[in-house]
Amino acid sequence: MSQSPPDLATELLRLAEADPARLTELATEVARRARTGGDLKLGSSAHRALGIAALHVTDLRTAERHLRDAIRLAVRAGSPELAAEARLRLAFVRCVQGRMEQAISEVELALPDLHGAGRARAEAQRAVIFNHLRRPEDALASYRLAVPVLSRAGDHLWLQRVLSNRGIVHGYRHEFAAAESDFQEAERLCRRLDLGLSLAVVWQNLGWLNALRGEVPAALRYLDQAEERFRTLDTHQLCWTLADRTELLLSAGLIAEAREAAEETVQEFERRGRKVGLPEARLLLARTAYLVRDHEEAVREARRAALAFGRQHRREWVAVARFVALRSLAAMSADDRASSTGGRDGRVSVRQMEECAAELAETGWPASEVEARMIAARLAVDAGRPARAERQWEIAARRRHRGPAGERIHAWHAAALLRLARGNVRGARSAIRTALRLHDEHRATLGATDLRAHASESRVEVAELGLRLALRDGVPADVLTWAERGRARHLLMRPARPAHDRHLAEALAQLRLTVARIDESRTAGEDTGALVERQITLEREIRDHCRRQAKTPTESVPTAPAPSAPAPARPVSTEPIPTELTPTEPIPTEPSSAESAPPTPIPAGPVSTEPSPTGSSPTGPVPLRQVAEALGEQALVEFVQVDDVLHAITVAGGRSRLHVLGPPAAVRTLVDRVPFALRRLARRTSVPGSQAAALNLLRDTVAKLDALLLRPLAADLRDRPLVLVPSGPIQALPWSLLPSCAGRAICVSPSATLWYAGSQAGHARSGDARVVVAAGPGLPGARSEAEGVASIHAVPALVDDAAGAEAVLADLDGAALAHVAAHGRIHPSNPLFSSLRLADGPLTVYDLERLRRAPEIVVLAACDTGRFVVRPGDELLGLSATFLALGTRTIVAPVLSILDTESTTLMIALHKLLAAGHSTASALAQAQQQVARDNLEAYAVAAGFVCLGADSTMPS
Repeated sequence: MSQSPPDLATELLRLAEADPARLTELATEVARRARTGGDLKLGSSAHRALGIAALHVTDLRTAERHLRDAIRLAVRAGSPELAAEARLRLAFVRCVQGRMEQAISEVELALPDLHGAGRARAEAQRAVIFNHLRRPEDALASYRLAVPVLSRAGDHLWLQRVLSNRGIVHGYRHEFAAAESDFQEAERLCRRLDLGLSLAVVWQNLGWLNALRGEVPAALRYLDQAEERFRTLDTHQLCWTLADRTELLLSAGLIAEAREAAEETVQEFERRGRKVGLPEARLLLARTAYLVRDHEEAVREARRAALAFGRQHRREWVAVARFVALRSLAAMSADDRASSTGGRDGRVSVRQMEECAAELAETGWPASEVEARMIAARLAVDAGRPARAERQWEIAARRRHRGPAGERIHAWHAAALLRLARGNVRGARSAIRTALRLHDEHRATLGATDLRAHASESRVEVAELGLRLALRDGVPADVLTWAERGRARHLLMRPARPAHDRHLAEALAQLRLTVARIDESRTAGEDTGALVERQITLEREIRDHCRRQAKTPTESVPTAPAPSAPAPARPVSTEPIPTELTPTEPIPTEPSSAESAPPTPIPAGPVSTEPSPTGSSPTGPVPLRQVAEALGEQALVEFVQVDDVLHAITVAGGRSRLHVLGPPAAVRTLVDRVPFALRRLARRTSVPGSQAAALNLLRDTVAKLDALLLRPLAADLRDRPLVLVPSGPIQALPWSLLPSCAGRAICVSPSATLWYAGSQAGHARSGDARVVVAAGPGLPGARSEAEGVASIHAVPALVDDAAGAEAVLADLDGAALAHVAAHGRIHPSNPLFSSLRLADGPLTVYDLERLRRAPEIVVLAACDTGRFVVRPGDELLGLSATFLALGTRTIVAPVLSILDTESTTLMIALHKLLAAGHSTASALAQAQQQVARDNLEAYAVAAGFVCLGADSTMPS
């Protein structure tokens, strides 16, 4: 407080950008002293600083009041320039309130009284308003005037702000290098001036920029840093951070999380009175509602957003809001739900969507324009107007050579449809392959398993188009190749983890401790509310930490051109910038179904697959000839579901055949009956005839499933061991129950490519033949089972306190065989927290991903551990999926909940056969046959186990 008035005013304005909460107390005292001492200029500066602080942490009315006081005091002091400076900040308040015309008027009023750096600041403020109005050329023109003047004047406080805002314009124009340069220089100035709040704004902008060019891990890192700082400062800037996070989640395909984030974003904008951002938040909510097929809410929120944009004179935003509403109406009509919005109002014409696409092109929404044209083309096809459909595909396809990868992927999809409509099937296939390659290059940059799995959703409809073409031609090799292009792709790439991630290890240890305390408290009848909150917080921290991991430098990843994350709603304190929308509506085509074809000999000749980024498995679809060679005496059946028809490709004895099995609805109904019947069999019940009724139900059900799925293939399969690649409703089918599978060695794999990689791994291990056996707590019979299995292999069993998560994990690393008997749990919202319960808490998927080398064979005697969480594109998540992705060749695990006390008999029989040299699949089949003779309960439990991956034999 001993500073001179000019220096004190400068410090107040700096502190307003650095720590607005701390500034408020100081500036209030300065304003009081200035009023007492009659220093009108210092009083004006103090109120201006208070207005800026209120803009960040209080409310807009308080900010407006202080800024009006600042103007009044400056006028009384005879300082028009000081009054004009306050007007510039008032102009921004008007902008945030959504009152664009008044904002421009305030700037125009201030301009005559400003010169030099002051006038440059006015140009910078006008540029902010231009950006809200989506006038990037006008904004850049103003910045070109402002930046050199501010730099020469040494006004670094405003210069960092201007650079940060100019970077947004560059990013919006996809001038990524220029944007990053501006943000980095702004970051340097913020650190030099100790501007904590402004530094967080720059981090947020860097997060937005990385999201825009598809670098999800980096975007998450910056957004997390910014959000932590904003929450600490309790600033309104948090609204935009939440909006950016919603955009990022949408671009990554994490729709459920994006929906929650969008709802929180709307609430935050409403609570803080940020009217300029509220319609953008509503638009985000509309988009997430569309993706979860809540079309009524999507239409409602998009229309509310359009009205608000209209009141703010933001015509470009009105265009995109109208598109979101129209897209949802079109989807409702397609779902025969037009009546829920008022009859004919729900129908969307080709002309409406064409006009919408033209408006999006005019107002600068290229990705949304592509999607609108794709929808218009689909509507035209449905209306029997092929020429109009071709015109829309033609326009959309023009964007396939420029822009972010997401936009180009959908443009290549349009090119494929156009070429197909014009009879160029070869060109259509080429376009589809290009679209899938662009998608794979983008996904290769993601380190987190869940991000990779969810990212596959956007490729499904493109891959299905290629599969339809292959099915129409009826060539088994082509069908297999295209089926593999769209199936379980993320399992071929190991998740990125640092060799020694101390933070992750500590967080997982804390999670285990918390879960253990929850179990103890529940047993004691104590309240667990605080502990459950702690568990949720830790799980979120672990999830976000892993998502921030990018591919490591040692992993050879293709260089991805800028992928198309939607351009998120701009989150800076001065600048919301619109978002490009990710196309999601499927574009159906109607190629003819393939009939069962005669067997096709598999051609000879050299073929190869591309090396994977991790060097452990092929990333390209494995050619049919290599599959046939690797099968030997085995037969492969890959099931494919397209356009509500189930197909099967069989490969056996050097020949392949394509089969049409029919609609999957009957299969789905029958599969749903199996768990019910098995559970009834597994329970000892006093109800007379209960088990007999369950057995009759089970026999009838599996006989019908056999008739639908395998008996039509009997001539190809004969009595060969089977490799099954299921799809859709049969992912969790206990195959040993089917009459065609009884006593037969069966391996179930997520994809033929993954099976081939496992089959080629052989026994090339570093001489490690260790066997690891562990038992978790609270599971009746687990300890005796573990000790019995361990005695077969002459090794000690890890039981009681010795079976802690870190100890078991260490022993699993590189083992030849691992057996774990423990409670299994599938996490309801995040499959990567699915776990095995050990002595000190859960061993999760995140723990398993820390393994340097996965065990070769894994036996999991734990409920549901063989069951996958299935994402679109048959992308699988869960404990068994993780072991396969990490390189485990073979897994034995149950796909159903089992009666834990009854698994011991099966496990002992299985391990005796393994120790005697039988392969894993053969040992399981024989053990199931042995147990089935004992009693119905043991039979029901044994039937739930399947052999996953490729078959293998224990090394000597």
